[in-house]
Amino acid sequence: MSLDRNGFADLLRGKGLKVTPQRLAVLSALFQEADSHLTAEEIYHIVKAENPDIGLATVYRTIQTLLELKIIDRIYLDDGYVRYEPGHIYETGDSHHHHHLICVKCGHVRSFQGDLLEEFEKKIEEKTGFQIQDHDVKLYGYCVDCLKETNVKK
Repeated sequence: MSLDRNGFADLLRGKGLKVTPQRLAVLSALFQEADSHLTAEEIYHIVKAENPDIGLATVYRTIQTLLELKIIDRIYLDDGYVRYEPGHIYETGDSHHHHHLICVKCGHVRSFQGDLLEEFEKKIEEKTGFQIQDHDVKLYGYCVDCLKETNVKK
């Protein structure tokens, strides 16, 4: 999803938040780099380039606020870092069907929209009574570039 500064301000106001330059800058960084799955420190460096007075603690507080309001999501990609991305509801209108494809050679992470697990989840709910709220799918393999480069067989 592509939002401009006014769109970010509307998003914050819609959640009952005060519109601050720091919040706008953090949101802007996350939405501009939506496919990058940024760490807090990476967000900080992007924001600091245009806002030299911002502190890392402010970025962390802003991230926490945006997480609590489900404007952004926290993800773990098994690389030892906590990463952030725009909330799925703002990308697709649905907060439930978002997965990641992770290349085991180069580490590139690609988001994948769509869900093939709905029937599986329904069966689990019917059999166990367990009500599934969300799931996280990470698929590991080789990206197109690495396949070409190494001639890995499918």
